[in-house]
Amino acid sequence: MYKRIIAPVDGSETSRHALDAALELARDHDAELNPVYVVDVPPLSYSGAAFDPTPVRDAFVAEGEHVLADAAAKMKRYGVRGTTSLVEVEPLADDIAQRIEHTAQAFDADLVVMGTHGRRGWRRLLLGSVTEHFLRISTRPVLLVPHHPPPQTEPDVPGVLV
Repeated sequence: MYKRIIAPVDGSETSRHALDAALELARDHDAELNPVYVVDVPPLSYSGAAFDPTPVRDAFVAEGEHVLADAAAKMKRYGVRGTTSLVEVEPLADDIAQRIEHTAQAFDADLVVMGTHGRRGWRRLLLGSVTEHFLRISTRPVLLVPHHPPPQTEPDVPGVLV
């Protein structure tokens, strides 16, 4: 059913869950997987005339390379074929969601697997959502993998009923 799957990753627990789901789908469908890390260097305003954003960009690129190396190692363990991609947002031209969409189109993806935090209300309004924006612009099928934090368990205390 699926032959080409893209999975945006950012190193978060949520994106790791989504990558695991993408790996299982790719393995089950003998599909090619493309984990993608998007570098987005936000424009910074400083009073100095000569601000060089290169160190900030380099830090994002290094983090992306680390995240993608982990993804490639997982792909190998799962026996999934494919390559990783590090792409960059075009300043003043697009954003992370648009860059993911461009990458999905270039890869000719059958499916995009993304994690979602499931934020609601004020938290979503204040923090925004790359996933929500991507859903609005995507021309490809999207599978959302919700973030479920591990359940909190009560400590085992002998003689105490909860």
